[in-house]
Amino acid sequence: MNYEATSCQHPIIKGVSVPGSKSITNRALLLSALAQGTTVLRNALFCDDTDRMVDCLRQLGVTITVNADAETVTVVGLGQAFDIPSASLFVGNSGTTARFITPAIAAGKGIVTLDGVARMRERPMQDLIDAVTQLGGNVSSINGTGCPPLEIQANGLRGGHTNIRANISSQFLSGLLLASPYADQESVIEIDGTLLSAPYVRMTIDMMADFGVDVCTATAFRSFTISAGKTYVSPGEYTIEPDASSASYFFAAAAVTGGCVTVRDIHRGGLQGDTAFTDVLEAMGCDVSDTPDGLCVDARGRNLTGVDLDMNAISDTLMTAAAVAPYCSTKSRFHNVGHVRHKETDRLRATASELQRFGVETMEEDEALTVFPLNGVPALHDNLWRTYDDHRMAMAAAVFALRHDGVVIENPSCVNKTFPDFFDRWERLLP
Repeated sequence: MNYEATSCQHPIIKGVSVPGSKSITNRALLLSALAQGTTVLRNALFCDDTDRMVDCLRQLGVTITVNADAETVTVVGLGQAFDIPSASLFVGNSGTTARFITPAIAAGKGIVTLDGVARMRERPMQDLIDAVTQLGGNVSSINGTGCPPLEIQANGLRGGHTNIRANISSQFLSGLLLASPYADQESVIEIDGTLLSAPYVRMTIDMMADFGVDVCTATAFRSFTISAGKTYVSPGEYTIEPDASSASYFFAAAAVTGGCVTVRDIHRGGLQGDTAFTDVLEAMGCDVSDTPDGLCVDARGRNLTGVDLDMNAISDTLMTAAAVAPYCSTKSRFHNVGHVRHKETDRLRATASELQRFGVETMEEDEALTVFPLNGVPALHDNLWRTYDDHRMAMAAAVFALRHDGVVIENPSCVNKTFPDFFDRWERLLP
């Protein structure tokens, strides 16, 4: 069933809340599973991606109790690496689950296969496989594609030195970091080429420290050293920040309607780099303030202008920015984002295609997207915004539709991947 999006003729002035961060929840689940002691995760996110992580950890012998009403997950940590004879894991289309859990499994013992949906079988993991192999692990792509399904013949990690390319996903590096304390020797991880989405790597390192393991970094995040023989220790309770990527759509609603939206309990200086999406809106002309209640975007009386920005560090918000850009007075160019072609869909191609269909001129490059101001509304054969089974395409469509009548969003249930009640909260946002 499709979703008939609602346009908005008035400024949206609201305070809203969003669920817990997917990125933090999935890291916290794995850290808690490996840690000594029991951890209660508060404000946890419940969605397809985190469900996949919970299911996989349970199959690897971890006791996990979920209380969705209280938004808590209780994890009884193993205090060691995984040790299970065999398991067959299904990760759906969860890149964080696949890329975080693979090195952690290799650090333990057992024979494990890991597979996902058809799109997951197209998402690259060869750079991670190669790096784990250099540390003494045994991981192979069953079909020889460098993508899932994978077979992990786990007999521990030796440690030592490894090089990894992180120009497709920072999740490869985060996965290695999370597993390295359980190697036999000190591990030194060096980056070959460009490191994408560095704030997510900082998130990983900060969370490892919260669970008692420090990472030594050198030369501006080019080298990482992790001592051997370390064990994560549960902090007892761990509170997860609201999801900054999810908040971006609500901040964008203020921008395109000339309103004012505060997202509660999100602040600058937290773990999530995607709070910097508010800097994008500020550059477009909005006023941004960090209030006691949360981050506030105020576009009342403001005229939006186009921007030229490197969005590598906050690429999950690229489509949100592209949905705002047609309502700016000048063109916007978002660059250094070619890696988003390897996400749930080719996000550069998908975003350009759907905006074009609704009358927005775009220019797609290998690593960039230019969006021109919307001039008039074309006569469409249909008014369906295709989502390509990508949750962020669906949520960005809701932003665009605020000032474009008649948009129908295909397959809205794809938001279940990270934000199952997005459209319920979105409708409460509208005046």
